[in-house]
Amino acid sequence: MPRAGSVKERQIGADRIYGSVVVAKLINQVMQSGKKETAREIVYGALEKAAESLGESPLSVLTQAILNTTPKQEVHSRRVGGAVYQVPTPVKGSRGQALAIRWIVQAARSKTGRPMRDRLAEELKDAYNNAGGAVKKKEDVRKMAEANRAFAHFRW
Repeated sequence: MPRAGSVKERQIGADRIYGSVVVAKLINQVMQSGKKETAREIVYGALEKAAESLGESPLSVLTQAILNTTPKQEVHSRRVGGAVYQVPTPVKGSRGQALAIRWIVQAARSKTGRPMRDRLAEELKDAYNNAGGAVKKKEDVRKMAEANRAFAHFRW
């Protein structure tokens, strides 16, 4: 049965220090088990550390890191007849930003042995410089979309 209507996107309030919705989204992504204050400390500390080492403002570091990590295309599974095809589709703005933030946090979590603040700061610096795990994930997704370009006509 089809959905009765489109789902409205929730509006997230801006964070306390920078007044940025993007920073608030990053905090929410870092947060685990409802511990938002801990997530805030991690994110603010990581932004300050990354900005200090790059000599930029914290918001410009985050903005550039997200821009460098945002994918242009992704693949969706689409069933046609008995076969399932990986169909490349363009990524809309808000989804691209959400994927970029998620990949940055996942790449930071995959590193071990240091506090999360330091790992996130390093991943933000790497993403700012077009390197690191999150940018590698973006490239993997781009290659997958490129490899399945022949199935683009199955897009809905």
